Amino acid sequence: MPIHVVKHTQFNWDCDFPTEAHPLTMSGRDLEADDVLLPHHHPWGQFTYAMQGVMRVDANHSSWIVPPQRAIWVPPDVVHGVTILENTRLRPLCIHASRSPFPGNDCKVVEVSSLLRELMAALEQHDQHEQSGRERLLMELLLDEMPRCAERPVRVPLPTDKRLKALCDALIADPGAECTLADWATQVGASERTLTRLFERELGMGFGHWRQQVRLAHAAPLIARGVPLSQVAAELGYASQSAFSAMFKKTFGCSPSTFFG
Repeated sequence: MPIHVVKHTQFNWDCDFPTEAHPLTMSGRDLEADDVLLPHHHPWGQFTYAMQGVMRVDANHSSWIVPPQRAIWVPPDVVHGVTILENTRLRPLCIHASRSPFPGNDCKVVEVSSLLRELMAALEQHDQHEQSGRERLLMELLLDEMPRCAERPVRVPLPTDKRLKALCDALIADPGAECTLADWATQVGASERTLTRLFERELGMGFGHWRQQVRLAHAAPLIARGVPLSQVAAELGYASQSAFSAMFKKTFGCSPSTFFG
């Protein structure tokens, strides 16, 4: 299937730029699987809610998976690209840099609370060119509620070291591979001890945790499109569906069917 690259100049969400006086603007866009938004940045932050579908956002040397009913925060001026993994309905909120709801330069994937979902639905009914007192109140409530949402990241950090990159690229291509870190060490020309140190130094997590994140990232679009959990578990190297579901629940606090429901 050919990839449809959506150039940034054409991909403006039909959204007015936020200003200090009007710090939050909202838009909507339905996109198809394999649509790609090339890397770009803008002076405002973006809080993008995935009503349905799955997307991947590449930013800050990491890939972030955003399943349905989750949202991702991309801070102002952070270079990011977007790949649509499953047909999506998106509601991006553009937020003026002076009103960023999250501190720092890190991206965040959050679980959209019931209140936040209803606030966005209410704001969507307003004509953004005619500000009202109620609309301003909705904006303030939205900005207050965003940082209260629980983080639910599926994040795959990416390395710069060539040896570690070779290992990570191979596992991303085949997340079900059952090789141990010792096995990978012989393949990439570094000792197991060196690789252990590189994982902690460059990626901030151990080999097992990183591989788990890769598997979750691969699982998200498969589950969203209705692939049976037993098949997903087998593709990702788990001994059984129950083993995969147990890992998923430990990470997210709920079963895959509830998470994607």
